Amino acid sequence: MRRLDVFASIAGVFVLQIANAVPAQLPVPAMSAVPANLAPHPAPEQPLPYSHKTHVGLGLACRLCHVNPAPGRAMAFPATSTCMNCHATVVADRPAIKKLAEYAHSKQPIPWVRVYQVLPGITWTHRRHLQAEVQCETCHGAVGDLQAMAETTTVTRMAICISCHQARGASVACAVCHAWPAQ
Repeated sequence: MRRLDVFASIAGVFVLQIANAVPAQLPVPAMSAVPANLAPHPAPEQPLPYSHKTHVGLGLACRLCHVNPAPGRAMAFPATSTCMNCHATVVADRPAIKKLAEYAHSKQPIPWVRVYQVLPGITWTHRRHLQAEVQCETCHGAVGDLQAMAETTTVTRMAICISCHQARGASVACAVCHAWPAQ
């Protein structure tokens, strides 16, 4: 058998195993929501306390702080200067904001810990989803309700991606999300 044929056979078995392993209680995502994680995923420790609940509650939109630089794979964390646009004067006397100001003064990015990870071998990008007008809440849930960002949804599960693509009429071909080895 050629190497590509062997890989395709293994990939086919893997996809069938994944499809059969999806728990029956996991609902198919609606057009506007990905199911919540069945097990808690605690928020990682971050270098500064940050409340999406507070900031979204003030009316700040996700893309005001998070940009999607080329090639579009991931949304970027806000530049420290973006935070300082408000925090140079807003609650500037708080210890966390003083630490933020130190990052800004040193021109160092804040070493945020990424909560959702794009898994190895996946060629997925935020850019394509933004172009398709998928809203952030569709995959990440009610981030505006979170005091500390945590992986609250099952968005990194393959079955969730497939069912969302099917519901939206998007391609579910393997090569859409997975890189194939060179022949």
